[in-house]
Amino acid sequence: MTYGPNPDAIYPNEKNRDIVFIKNVVDHPNVHIGDYSFYVDNDHPERFQEHITGLNDDDRDQLFIGKFCSIGKGVKIFLNDADPRMSSTTAYPFHLMGHGWEKAAPDRDASCGSEFTVIGNDVWIGENVTILPGTHISDGAVIGADSTVSGFVPAYWVVAGDPVEFIRRRFDADTIESLRSIKWWDWPVKKIYDNLEDLCRI
Repeated sequence: MTYGPNPDAIYPNEKNRDIVFIKNVVDHPNVHIGDYSFYVDNDHPERFQEHITGLNDDDRDQLFIGKFCSIGKGVKIFLNDADPRMSSTTAYPFHLMGHGWEKAAPDRDASCGSEFTVIGNDVWIGENVTILPGTHISDGAVIGADSTVSGFVPAYWVVAGDPVEFIRRRFDADTIESLRSIKWWDWPVKKIYDNLEDLCRI
């Protein structure tokens, strides 16, 4: 007996090729993705990695996406390498053009922002959301469509807008603390299967 889709499959449901488990279509060593997180797009969802800007071989820029995340079409995720230099006279990236201009490569130790961009577990991200470098979206958060997210989003908050505004908490403080403590996304798959009705009930 199976207790859900194969987390190592590209398409969790072979009858719906608009949804992919993204950990199985991203092959960059600086991107870390948990089981069952999916991306939905009716136009080549397998190309999810193309929605991540700033990937390079420097392991100081990392993207972490937890388990059971739902990510809508058109998301854009920017890592630090996409940031301009903010403290120099010009923001122009001379070093990328070659031909001797490499000598102006920025000092990575002085780069702005956090080196890690984090999306927690059970996060819901609407269509066309932009996630800026160094953002930390906590477990259970909901990001409204067409939003631009930066900074820190607390667990189980609903945010939306460009830039995002805090709309409301999904639950009261005690319930949020309880949900954070049980960490259902870390349960064995059979336990999740046995508790599906409760997980999907108010």
